[in-house]
Amino acid sequence: MRNTAKITTAVLAAGALTLGLGACGSDKDSGSGSADTGGPLIVAASPVPHAEILTFVKDELAKDAGLDLEVKEFTDYVTPNTATEDGSVGANYFQNQPYLDDFNKKNGTHIVPVVTVHLEPLGLYSSKFKSVDDLKSGATVAVPNDTVNEARALKLLAANGLITLKDGAGNSATPADIAKNPKNLTFKELEAAQTPRSLDDVDAAVINGNYAIEADLKPSKDALVLESATDNPYGNFLAVKEGDEDDPRVRKLAKLLTSPEVKKFIEDTYAGSVIASF
Repeated sequence: MRNTAKITTAVLAAGALTLGLGACGSDKDSGSGSADTGGPLIVAASPVPHAEILTFVKDELAKDAGLDLEVKEFTDYVTPNTATEDGSVGANYFQNQPYLDDFNKKNGTHIVPVVTVHLEPLGLYSSKFKSVDDLKSGATVAVPNDTVNEARALKLLAANGLITLKDGAGNSATPADIAKNPKNLTFKELEAAQTPRSLDDVDAAVINGNYAIEADLKPSKDALVLESATDNPYGNFLAVKEGDEDDPRVRKLAKLLTSPEVKKFIEDTYAGSVIASF
């Protein structure tokens, strides 16, 4: 992507483990924090579709709105929040509310949503089978290993009759919460970003929408089953550290991200694989 900074998963993971909440280091002179609202707003984002949407805003809309926007790409689901918490970036755009709630609780961070922009339906994919009915007894299914996305994956499988979850299994459900498993599926828990790469090694994989698109999968066409967008709580939003919600730069970006121009960009670019939530 143009005007973005690529950062490898390995470096990010090492940084997150070593530095905790200071995963990206502290860069208070970057102009990203609320103390310097005259500098550029640096936004951490997953490459697809988040950084692509932000880059469209940067290239086509930001100048006229008087917004100096910088997009920084991350390939994991941890560092964007820790970087937002420590002020290395001024905002992030990659996550949904159940994930953020779980992250804040586990890490003592204070990230809050500003505006919901889009939904990426979670899907079940396979390079070996064309239908869920074709999955054989004992098939191996890869699922994301973070708390919220694993539960979301299991709910998707349950909604399509592959498993039954125990009563009360919620946003922290794991394979231990499976009540019925008629196909005797086995589960391989992987980092969400690794699930597309597992397709040659497993019978099927539940893949987050952004990682599916990065892997040249078309969720609306290639998924064996796809999450419903109706009443879906997993919309992705722009988020900031608590207290920065009224930063004028953040407010400008929130308005641009929910503009008719961005909605049209999402519809034209992703053809149903990403759905505008405004």
